[in-house]
Amino acid sequence: MDHGTARETKAQAVDYARELSEQVIRPSDVADGGPALAIGLAPQPDGSYALAVRYRLGLPSVRSIARKVVAEIGRDVDVRRTGRISTLADDPAKVRPRPPVITAHALGETGRARPLRPGISIAHVEVTAGTLGAFVHKDGVVHALSNYHVLAGSPSAKVGDTILQPGPADGGRVSKDKVGTLAAWEELRPGRDATVDCAIALLDDPEVDPEYPVGRITTTAVALGGEQVAKIGRTTSITRGRVTAIELDNVVVGYGEELGEISFDNQIEVESTGTGPFSRGGDSGSLVYRADGVALGLLFAGSESGGENGTGLTYINPIDAVLDALGVTLV
Repeated sequence: MDHGTARETKAQAVDYARELSEQVIRPSDVADGGPALAIGLAPQPDGSYALAVRYRLGLPSVRSIARKVVAEIGRDVDVRRTGRISTLADDPAKVRPRPPVITAHALGETGRARPLRPGISIAHVEVTAGTLGAFVHKDGVVHALSNYHVLAGSPSAKVGDTILQPGPADGGRVSKDKVGTLAAWEELRPGRDATVDCAIALLDDPEVDPEYPVGRITTTAVALGGEQVAKIGRTTSITRGRVTAIELDNVVVGYGEELGEISFDNQIEVESTGTGPFSRGGDSGSLVYRADGVALGLLFAGSESGGENGTGLTYINPIDAVLDALGVTLV
């Protein structure tokens, strides 16, 4: 299918899945009123698109819906099972600080880093640890970009809250590791569909190092599918992957007790092209970019199963949607 036809097929499949969910889905398989069945577009080697259908293991009624959707479409369908998808802060189930984690298993930078640079540990004073993804300008002033669940973490967060580098889970303390304050974010609320999980912090010291392994990244693009991508994160450091689906709707992500599960639309899916995972807990907030140094998205969630090598699938917000939501530009 070409892009236009694939989008029309996707719209029909979404409607059909919702109709089926009202008939057969169990309440325990529903997140905030929507089916735990994500539908989008999967790129094919010849440049065409198949319908991407993603369903969670362990939910029989959702699996049944996925099979019926596939039977209705008939062909050009890419079906994948995923594990439970959750945010990728160091410990997304916790909001309050906890003792420093053992960082020997983290390949990325979990220690104190000055000047600040992409890929290092950072977090709100009452969150554990995530990743500093990029530097952005807002009203001409340099800020750090990461996820809402990394830099804010809770509906109780407020402008001016302390941001630490490294994050509290990596030993960051207010007395010596404050690098800025929470400045702005896109609110996440239970029961309301979302597109982005993002926030920015106003930095105490605007002198930063904006270089990535591919050099400085200042341009963005819309993911079309099939791109070879990379990221640098607090936990898994530099990893490489491939965009396996775009425009995914109903990606249900777990946010712990306070926010529950939130459904995201228009998301990008990435699988690892190496032997290990593309991302793990603590990589939330990483910037995902093409090999030519063009930004595609902001990493925020993942599963521990699925993907070509079985190490999980990663989900990212389209970068232009993130920048637009916050009113910022890449430095």
